[in-house]
Amino acid sequence: MYGDLDRPPLRAASLRRGLEPDGYRVEVLEVTGSTNAVVAERARQGEPHGLVVVAEEQTQGRGRLDRTWVSPPRAGLTFSVLVRPSGPLSWVPLLAGIGVAQALRRRCEVDAVLKWPNDVLVDDRKVCGLLAEAVDGGVVLGIGLNVTTRRAELPVPASTSLVLEGAATTDRDTVLRAVLRSVADALGDDTRSSYRELCSTLGREVRVELPGGQSVTGTAEAVDDDGRLVVDGTAYAAGDVVHLR
Repeated sequence: MYGDLDRPPLRAASLRRGLEPDGYRVEVLEVTGSTNAVVAERARQGEPHGLVVVAEEQTQGRGRLDRTWVSPPRAGLTFSVLVRPSGPLSWVPLLAGIGVAQALRRRCEVDAVLKWPNDVLVDDRKVCGLLAEAVDGGVVLGIGLNVTTRRAELPVPASTSLVLEGAATTDRDTVLRAVLRSVADALGDDTRSSYRELCSTLGREVRVELPGGQSVTGTAEAVDDDGRLVVDGTAYAAGDVVHLR
């Protein structure tokens, strides 16, 4: 039984039936430590492309640079997707970001854009984060999207949620279907030009916080053909970007 009528549980059976024609096998868990950990273990056991594990509550969620990711139960969409692409893996996380942003623009009618590599922003505030991990020849895409998260529940002031941005829908079943289908389209089309069009990082002064604690500051000039961010002529494959202006 759930106590918050504004946050009903996902309709697991309906999601499974509805997304099966799109090549997805959806499993909904009431609570788990990390959906990425669950899917990664299944990937190592030979699970094929298309597994989706959604958690109504995640207790040990992770973001980039080993940051934690938390959300109240049923306030968002916390899920991981196993993809086994035929091409190079380097662009998979960026293409997945395109899929999320385009789904939110089309279905939720919010002006979603990307911050390199794949944070999804609305009005320069983070509404969704993605964590990609290479496992056994595939990629586990962990996606955390704030849906009905209230302002007092947000982890940092620089984040937001669909409900706070006046989205056309905050029905989690509807949003999950839209995101998964859009991610599949983006991965299939390999629309790298679309990424650059949606990437709000390009042309801005940024600070790139690198693994190991170092950082660099400069102008984000381009995203190269390997998906790396070029700042003042130097390409960076990993890091967390702060928009300075």
